[in-house]
Amino acid sequence: MSAGLPEELHDLKSWTPDPTELADLELLLAGAFRPLAGFLGSLDTAAVVAGGRLADGTPWPSPVLLAAPEGLAGERRLILSDPEGVPLAVLEVDEAWRDPSLPEGRVRLAGPLTQLRRPAYGAFHGLRRTPAELEIAPGREGRLLAVATREPLHRKQLGQVRQAAEKLGAPVLVLALLSGSHEQELVRALLAVRKDLPDGSQIVPVNLATRTGGRESELRAHVAAAYGATHLLAVQEDRSEAGILRAASGARGSSSGFTPVPLDGDVPLSVVVPEPWAYDADVEVWRPVARIEAGHARAELSPEELGELLDQGAPIPEWFTPPAVAVELRRARPPRHERGVTVFFTGLSGSGKSTVARGLADALVENGGRTVSLLDGDVVRQMLSSGLTFSKADRDLNIRRIGFVASEITRHGGLAICAPIAPYAATRAEVRRMVETVGDFVLVHVATPLEECERRDRKGLYAKARAGLIPEFTGISDPYETPADADLVLDTTGLSTEEAVGSVLKLLTAGGWVR
Repeated sequence: MSAGLPEELHDLKSWTPDPTELADLELLLAGAFRPLAGFLGSLDTAAVVAGGRLADGTPWPSPVLLAAPEGLAGERRLILSDPEGVPLAVLEVDEAWRDPSLPEGRVRLAGPLTQLRRPAYGAFHGLRRTPAELEIAPGREGRLLAVATREPLHRKQLGQVRQAAEKLGAPVLVLALLSGSHEQELVRALLAVRKDLPDGSQIVPVNLATRTGGRESELRAHVAAAYGATHLLAVQEDRSEAGILRAASGARGSSSGFTPVPLDGDVPLSVVVPEPWAYDADVEVWRPVARIEAGHARAELSPEELGELLDQGAPIPEWFTPPAVAVELRRARPPRHERGVTVFFTGLSGSGKSTVARGLADALVENGGRTVSLLDGDVVRQMLSSGLTFSKADRDLNIRRIGFVASEITRHGGLAICAPIAPYAATRAEVRRMVETVGDFVLVHVATPLEECERRDRKGLYAKARAGLIPEFTGISDPYETPADADLVLDTTGLSTEEAVGSVLKLLTAGGWVR
């Protein structure tokens, strides 16, 4: 830990932030979150949440926060490291404060940062540029047009970008917003259409974590402004961006047409709203709707239509997107029968989930066409989680380990079958999020009643639990939180294994995961 550190830092404790906090740390160190110099304290956070401004009145749209174990609350200086333990920065802790949204044993740490070394992890790191490193010649009147996107640019958006750049007389900066999900495909898709962008355009990956609460559009505008952009084009998923930003700044005026909307106040640039474009089926080109004869305009594929084509493995039409982009779309979202999926069984001990899971694994192997991995609760306890107790913390850790292994199987196109008790909704949701960043997740609740589970009690566990010999036993002395998001609910009372497995197979076949 101390290798390569100045001697005065050798005795400092170290902490590795979570992926969202690491992304924020990277942008803080790069100057892309200016005027912020570090993670926010309680007063600034409350002011930002309440009104989109820091406590001193400076506009800022979204909290930038760091959580850490309570045991670090007394540290005045703390080293923040990347996932491999490489020191990135020193946090001068001005405040350790309790956030009601954090679980017990966690606190927020706030204060300015001093960079030790530049983050050097993640795909396409060689393309990343800080605002100070960006070399792009400004256009007319010092203008620079930014496009900040989490999605590829299709033919419609490419046409709108070229039109806006020409009217503004501005070069184009495409900010590829990374969020940990299919980011390689996004960058490759944007690089594939670089030749279709105006000369001199640059593509810069930016590790901007997704935000909730409706202020991500404003945060994008602040990041674009930090990179020197004077204008931000509202495209694709940003279709409502101009309206959101205008509402935030209190600006008035029409939201239609191309004319840039100057947004003083909370947003430090102008948002450009492109005029509506469509595909002209008569001459087979994309162009402004105003130039297309009535009855000849065709809208772009909706996200649902595109998703259906990808799920089925059907061709993506060239009138919609360049072939090189279609290739990356298929990589990011393979057809369902080739896509990784986790089937996660949850239920009380004795509910039959392990029996059904084993039967499902056997049936899928017999059917062929999928690589199947079974992660049964008891087997995982022996091989993956040996040494863990049955405390809530250890049970949660056991489920997270199962979720991590399942997500890796899913990432590589396999079919993972998990059968733990998994009694807590929050932990199941965490596993779902983990898996859905790389594939699909199917939750099966084996809802066999407690009375039937006790009747089947082959191991005598329920009897021991009722006698007080097993503390914190799910269903007796510890709760089971019934899933509200199950894709299938099975009560195995009076149901044969073949019938239960058949129900799950029917769900997987209907969903397209199994042929």
